Amino acid sequence: MSDFDDTLRERARAHLAGFERRAVAPDGRRPAAVAVVLLPDDEGRACLLLTKRARGLRNHGGQWALPGGRIDAAETAQDAALRELAEEVGLTLGADAVLGFLDDYGTRSGFIITPVVVWSGVHVALAPNPGEVASIHRIPLRELDKPDVPRLVSIPESDRPVIQLPLLGSLIHAPTAAVVFQAREVVVHGRPTRVDHFEQPVWAWR
Repeated sequence: MSDFDDTLRERARAHLAGFERRAVAPDGRRPAAVAVVLLPDDEGRACLLLTKRARGLRNHGGQWALPGGRIDAAETAQDAALRELAEEVGLTLGADAVLGFLDDYGTRSGFIITPVVVWSGVHVALAPNPGEVASIHRIPLRELDKPDVPRLVSIPESDRPVIQLPLLGSLIHAPTAAVVFQAREVVVHGRPTRVDHFEQPVWAWR
């Protein structure tokens, strides 16, 4: 499943339709949404969109991220993910591009993140918003299936394993790593894998 084509889109849609998504009660935490975007690269390979946040941002600057942010009043998770996608990388898509949703992920820094899975279409022009995004990256789905993806690390501060994805010559951590890993499992392979037990590194707890 490495080509960006109608077969992948319909398989991903079917996998998400059959997935029993788990929502998390906010419990005082702030609702947020991220866009998990399937898109092609120049070779026509199916990829996942990832960004590196601008270093000047107040929260988690310089970290790997999926396009996303807080859900505003009167917005749905879908609305927020599509809005942030347009604001951060210049990709404007409608509700018909949404394939489904993954599990909510509660962060140590006080957010409940709802991942919204989106299909980009074939012709995609991306333009990073320099105030929010330092760079944009397309990760071929086949890279997510490498034997060392993911890595699980123990830390003394938690009894939960820290998840790491060795990609792009770096290590991607939760919450982004957890969402990307679940996207691989559910969207690409149709495996109902949960990720809420994966921990974030201590520096992301703030």
